[in-house]
Amino acid sequence: MKTVTANGVEIAFRDEGRGTPLLLVHGFPLDHTMWKHQIEGLSSVCRVIAPDLRGFGRSRAMGAKVTMERLADDLAALVDALGAGEPIVFCGLSMGGYVAWEFWKKYRAGVRGLVLCDTRAAADSPEAAAGRRETARRVLAEGPAFLVDAMVPKLLAPGASATRPDLIESLSAMIRSANAQGVAAAALGMAERDDASTLLPRIDCPCLVVVGQYDAISPPDEMRAIAESIPGAQCVTVPDAGHMAPMENPDQVNAAIAAFLDGLSR
Repeated sequence: MKTVTANGVEIAFRDEGRGTPLLLVHGFPLDHTMWKHQIEGLSSVCRVIAPDLRGFGRSRAMGAKVTMERLADDLAALVDALGAGEPIVFCGLSMGGYVAWEFWKKYRAGVRGLVLCDTRAAADSPEAAAGRRETARRVLAEGPAFLVDAMVPKLLAPGASATRPDLIESLSAMIRSANAQGVAAAALGMAERDDASTLLPRIDCPCLVVVGQYDAISPPDEMRAIAESIPGAQCVTVPDAGHMAPMENPDQVNAAIAAFLDGLSR
């Protein structure tokens, strides 16, 4: 991995391939390694940039609360530092999608397209926001390990515990190794994020919406509604996948993203 200081924080990232820059933004409380198959499979057709967001993976944790806007600012500074030379395709999963809304609002001129994977446009309900604040409190007190049992079963398609022990272990390891301060700061930031629903009809760049067939966190019906609200957006349902479609069925996800990128070049 490489590192660069962007927006006042040291950001670690992978940078592979050449061509259209594809920025892969991970979910909570994970890191860039969730995109392993996309880095390997797509770097032959584009330039793949896969950062660890501040406070995750090998990037430094700074601040007691990190808003989605701040994460978008970090990524804009990272892209500038790397001299991408052209607008990026922003691909975000779950929390990465929350950052995508903010990135598009502030840096529209730098966005060639959006790929929205297993995410939501709606803000947290009061109950969900309270749950995130409790998660932040508990992570700081106990560390992130308890999140393995709380989250992993919800992230994957039904039956994964028996059929995909590799994914269970990969996700569990990411969560256990997470920085408690970074996890807590992001949880507090997600709890305060804006509702992006009214933003959707104003998005004027090409968009691809990707959702796992069995996603229980961002259900297919909700993701299809997002696609229907964005003018001209495409929607792809990934079979045999839950919330972590890029890990669960990478070939299907890579094919959808590659086709989307190809369409942008025509």
